[in-house]
Amino acid sequence: FRLALIQLHVSAVKSDNLQRACGLVREASAKGAKVVALPECFNSPYGTQYFKEYAEKIPGESTQKLSEVAKECGIYLIGGRSIPEEDSGKLYNTCTVFGPDGAMLAKHRKVHLFDINIPGKIQFKESETLSPGNNFSMFDTPYCKVGLGICYDIRFAEMAQVYGQKGCQLLIYPGAFNLTTGPAHWELLQRGRAVDNQVYVATVSPARDEKASYVAWGHSTVVNPWGEVIAEAGAEETVIYTDIDLKKLMEIRQQIPILSQKRCDLYGIEMKK
Repeated sequence: FRLALIQLHVSAVKSDNLQRACGLVREASAKGAKVVALPECFNSPYGTQYFKEYAEKIPGESTQKLSEVAKECGIYLIGGRSIPEEDSGKLYNTCTVFGPDGAMLAKHRKVHLFDINIPGKIQFKESETLSPGNNFSMFDTPYCKVGLGICYDIRFAEMAQVYGQKGCQLLIYPGAFNLTTGPAHWELLQRGRAVDNQVYVATVSPARDEKASYVAWGHSTVVNPWGEVIAEAGAEETVIYTDIDLKKLMEIRQQIPILSQKRCDLYGIEMKK
C-alpha cells in the first residue's frame, strides 16, 4: 500500500495550517496514498509558549477537519501531533488517527516528554506545560497493524519492541527534531528501530522554518525492515510517497528470524497497561 508523509510548513495561523494540511491530504489521496501522515504540531508553532494558546479539546476544530477529510478521501489519516490537547485542566501532546469512515481509531498522547539540556545548543522542557500519556496506541488497517509514537518516543527502544510483539508492521512517529539532534540522531534512531524489530518506520516532520523560535530539522523519512532509507524529504514543504511492501518484510523475517530466536527465558519486555 502507498504511504504519504506530509512535511508541512507551519505558520502561526491555525486556520491556514488546517486548510493547507487538508489540501495536501487530498493531493496525496489523489496520487494513490491509502495511509497519510501529518507532522508533529501541524496546526500551531512548536514551543511551550504556544501550547496553551492553541490547545483544543478532542473532538474539536482541528480533529473535526481531519475526520472530514479522511472520510472524503477514504483514507487512514494520522493527524501528527494534531493539537496540544486540553483535558480536565491538563495539556497533552496528542496524535489522532481517523479511518476512511471518519471515525477516530486511535488517540496517542506522547508518553516521553522532551526535556533536554545540551549546553550552548538547545534547552527544552515540555514538562513545564505538558503532561505525559500513559498508553501504547495501535490501530488496524486492511494492510497491517500500525503503532504510534510522537517524536521523543522514538528514543525508547522498549516502546517499539512492544509494538513489534503486538504485531505491528509499521511504526509512525510524527516528530520535530531540531538542528542539534536532527543531523545526529534522526535517521540513526529510525534505522535502529526498524532493524531491531524488522518493521517499517516512518517519521514525519514539519518543514524547516529558520525564522521560528524552534527550528525543525525536516527530513521526513521512511526506513524499511532491512534498515534502508527508501524515502526522504529535504527541509522544504513537500509530500513524500513510498510503497510499503509487506512481502519484503516477511522475507526479511524469514531470512533472519530474530523474533522467534529471542531468549524469553532470559529477558523480556512487557506492556503493563
